[in-house]
Amino acid sequence: MAKNKTTETDVNVEDFVNQVGHEGKRNDSFKLMALFSSLTGKEPKMWGPTIIGFDSYHYKYASGHEGEAPLAGFSPRKDAIVLYFASDYKDRDALLEKLGKHKSSKACVYVKKLEDIDLGILEQMILNSMAAIRELYP
Repeated sequence: MAKNKTTETDVNVEDFVNQVGHEGKRNDSFKLMALFSSLTGKEPKMWGPTIIGFDSYHYKYASGHEGEAPLAGFSPRKDAIVLYFASDYKDRDALLEKLGKHKSSKACVYVKKLEDIDLGILEQMILNSMAAIRELYP
């Protein structure tokens, strides 16, 4: 079975964020770190080379593939900040409609800057996503 590419590392999160080239994304990353930490009660950890994750859970698919993943997280990428969520959670579509300026895929939401979105809605999305993951992988 293939080894997971995205695993927790010992890279210093603040050092990683301080290397983000765009000042706005760097500042937004520190704000997101505070928000995610307050919601999870956990300090940020690097997962792979670019994902900032909070807490973790063990998953096991019907295929037998299993591993560890961050319960909540984000990544300050060049084009956008990527926010990671469960693929389905309570009120997902309704919350996305209220979030503000973003793009989304099945489990990711892409935002250019935090001022474009409603942070209260984002908080609810994070909480609902974590609840869905905890229910699926107790």
